[in-house]
This record gives sequence, C-alpha cells and structure tokens, in this order.
Amino acid sequence: MKKKMKRIFLTGLAVVIPAGLTIYILSLIIGMMDRLLKIVPEMYQPDTLLKFHIPGLGVIFTVALIFICGLLTTSYLGNRLVGFGERFVGKIPFVRSIYQAIKRIADSLFMDRAQSFKKVVIVEYPCRGTYSIGFITSTPNGEVQEKLGSCVGVYFPHALTPTTGMFAVVPREGLIEVGMSVEEAFTLIISAGIVTPRERSDTFSRKGE
Repeated sequence: MKKKMKRIFLTGLAVVIPAGLTIYILSLIIGMMDRLLKIVPEMYQPDTLLKFHIPGLGVIFTVALIFICGLLTTSYLGNRLVGFGERFVGKIPFVRSIYQAIKRIADSLFMDRAQSFKKVVIVEYPCRGTYSIGFITSTPNGEVQEKLGSCVGVYFPHALTPTTGMFAVVPREGLIEVGMSVEEAFTLIISAGIVTPRERSDTFSRKGE
C-alpha cells in the first residue's frame, strides 16, 4: 500500500510540475506584457475605461505594437526614421556596442539573415574525450579565418540555464553533425540529459566523412 501511494504521488508530481512551471512562465510573460499598457496615458488605459482589469490585454497590445512598428518600418518615412535613430545611437559610446550586438542577434533570429541556431553539432569540448552539444551561430571572416583556417562559431548553452553559455570558434573538421532538431537539442540540454531525443538511424556523422 505504501509503495502504491508513493507511485501515485510521484506520478502526480510528473504531471503537476511541467504543467505548473509552464503556467508560471506564461503568467510571468503575460504579466510583463500587461505592464506595457502603463505607457498609455492613464485616462486611456483599459483598466480605467472598463473599470476592471482583464488579464491578457497586454498580449494583444504588444502584438499590435510590434505589427505597427513593422508596418511603419517597411514604409519609406519609417525606414528613414529608423535609420536616423540608429545613426544617433551609433554616436553614443558603449550604448552603440550593445545596440549593434542586439540588432545583429535579432536580425539573425527573426529576419533569416543568417544560419544561426539552425544546425546542431557535437564538439570535443571542454577537454579531450569529453563532448558537448552546441549550435552553429556564425562563420567568422577576415582575420579569424586567416589565422585559424576554415572555422565556425559555436554556442554551447549551459544545462538548466540555456540563456547563459560559452562561445567558441571551432575548426570545421572538429565538428560532428547530428540529425536532431534545434528543439530536441535544447530539450536535451535544458533537462541536463534526462529527456533524450527519439532514436534516429543516422544518429550522427563526422564532418567530411
């Protein structure tokens, strides 16, 4: 009876923890978007007009704001204004470096201007005989290629906290390509190897072989 109760309790935990964490994370995101409504003058805020709070209005507001910004940016006048703003930011030390780095990341992820995070590889890292899963982020050019030869940039997310990690420049011959998707690889890393991707017949193949 004791073992049965323990099994039932652990089964409940396996169901409640993923659902609870997912709901918690979604609530944080929705709450953050709802707080964006504070940029609207108080007399025009939905809570003031409706006399009560409706959770999730911030999501609609955020999506609409992003769409309007995209619509304006694609116009001639909007494009000129964005260009003027970027030139202004480009003259501010330190802020310029932060903005340009974030803009390049955003362009790579959302504008499909690079192959960032679209290919999963295994690299012998951080020491000989030990392998880590990473994502190709870029192909260095200029002096890096001249000094190291053919190489690529690889990002290695940390387990449990994938928003932090390590970036390394790796020779192409040191890459082992794998067939798993980016989503499967992230799941494997975030779970610290507990959740493994489905089996594939072509699990991996060394680059160039």
